Amino acid sequence: MSKAMRSLGIFGIDGRDDGAPAAPCQRPDVLRRKTIANNARLMIAVSVLLMPFAMWALASQAALGFAIACVGLGGGMLSLSLYHRARYDDAALSQVVAVMGSGLVLTLLDMRLADMGLIVIVMGPVLAALLTGPAVRLWSWLAVVLALVLGAAGALLGLPADLGLANEAMVTGTAAFCLSALLVAHTTHHINAGYVVHDKAQLNAYRHLVEHVQDTVLCFSTEGELLSASRSAETLFGCPRYQLTTGSLSERLHVMDRPAYLTAFADANQGGKSRSIEVRMRRDDPHAANGLPQFIWVEAHFSPIRDQMAGTRYEVTALLRDVTERKDSEAAMTEARHSAEEASEAKSRFLATIGHELRTPLNAVVGFSEMMTSGIGGELSPTHREYASLIHQSGKHLLDVVGMLLDMSRIEAGKFEIVTARFQPEEIVPACFAMVDTMAKARSITLNADIEKGLPAILADERACRQILINLLSNAIKFSHVGDTVTLVVKRQGQSLSFAVRDQGIGMAPMALERIGEPFFQAQDGLNRQYEGTGLGLSIVKGLAELHGGALRAMSEIGAGTTMTVLLPINGPATKLEETVAVLPLHREPAAAPINSWQNEKRKAQ
Repeated sequence: MSKAMRSLGIFGIDGRDDGAPAAPCQRPDVLRRKTIANNARLMIAVSVLLMPFAMWALASQAALGFAIACVGLGGGMLSLSLYHRARYDDAALSQVVAVMGSGLVLTLLDMRLADMGLIVIVMGPVLAALLTGPAVRLWSWLAVVLALVLGAAGALLGLPADLGLANEAMVTGTAAFCLSALLVAHTTHHINAGYVVHDKAQLNAYRHLVEHVQDTVLCFSTEGELLSASRSAETLFGCPRYQLTTGSLSERLHVMDRPAYLTAFADANQGGKSRSIEVRMRRDDPHAANGLPQFIWVEAHFSPIRDQMAGTRYEVTALLRDVTERKDSEAAMTEARHSAEEASEAKSRFLATIGHELRTPLNAVVGFSEMMTSGIGGELSPTHREYASLIHQSGKHLLDVVGMLLDMSRIEAGKFEIVTARFQPEEIVPACFAMVDTMAKARSITLNADIEKGLPAILADERACRQILINLLSNAIKFSHVGDTVTLVVKRQGQSLSFAVRDQGIGMAPMALERIGEPFFQAQDGLNRQYEGTGLGLSIVKGLAELHGGALRAMSEIGAGTTMTVLLPINGPATKLEETVAVLPLHREPAAAPINSWQNEKRKAQ
């Protein structure tokens, strides 16, 4: 018995459904598969029930019923076998072929134009439309046309027909039609019921999503009436959602934001366009001590539902999100930026004022000390001459510091103006060497120049380029060992000229290289540092290079020296739009209204 059940298991007679499971997103296909299996079982069951009557008719020399029953049973078992082999399309095709094959047999036996065979054949395309693809549907309708042609040809030619066989075909055709109609009705009902369940499941999933999403979801009708609100609306507005209506929602809008809100809603409701705006809306707080309304910033996104005809009003779905914290952060950042800009401007004014105030007395100190050392006011003793020389050196050092402070303040404030002109880069090298020659001789340092031949003229500010080279050479000399060599290399590098100063000094650590160009930064910044300086030299070099559209690069290794490279574009800095002359408009435009900060608007609203 178990062997017999196992042999019948391939046809699904044991009642198990071995169809391959499908993903939830393929639910319609799952419904089709289950319907194919149920149809196959139904064909087998009805054929088995009719088989005793067919066999009784066969004993009475009426074989047509037995043949149709065998076609139904064989088609059902073949369909169920294909189904369990995951050949679902072939299983559906076998059912359609069984129905239409039965009809074709009946049509050939009864050559009248209107017979039950043609009616059964017509049920085949209906079943194919429910279970199969476009190709099978097309072939099924072609088979119907062929059966009609055969029936019409037989009727027109007046082929002889057996009256008893025709009556038997009528009875058998009626049974076949009932079976095929049962299959079609079962298929239609099962698939429609499955789609209803599927639609309900999707609707429930959508409702669950809307109710548990953090953003507030509002639905509006075509007339702008509020239809529903999600659960998060209670948190956003501070009131039960049943209290929200179209009128109360409009009253919650800040007066200054109502035009923008209505415009965005109209674009979605009437124009079918998605819009996003940021507005202020009132949030109720029953526990507030002062009872004043609290306004929050809300980001609203309006999206039309495009299931209606074009040219009509649309239903609108709105997503609302509380962005108050973001707006507060933006306002705080704006205020902090304004404070930093004001502090930077105050620092620049302070440095400029102090610098100009210090220059005048320092020029007097340097001038008179130089006169004293040169003996213009009379001969000095060696001790007094040494004192005057120290005063002169200290005064010049202070003047250099003040000059660098002024240059740095102008660069940071964007007030350092460069005047560009064409000149040969090798022409400024001798003058720069002469400026640092005394400093180099004091440390027995040799200055070398490696200048590439045939360099093109560069469009730049010659005074600024001299300042760049002098600062780089001074730094290289200051941090070199006694008797070392400092080399200046000038060459072309693409569309830029490279000015590289290489020394054999103490070098810098990788952490110090990352901070190259920061104002007042020194690798040795303790009180017991070995090398003097303000830390502004490379900051000025970097600022001047960037004003030209260039860059400052550094390569160094501790104990092996440093190479500082400045790249300047050959054709000068690029023209910026803010540096061009503004075009006078032909029509006077109204002045833009000042934008108040969020805190001020919040205080006004309260």
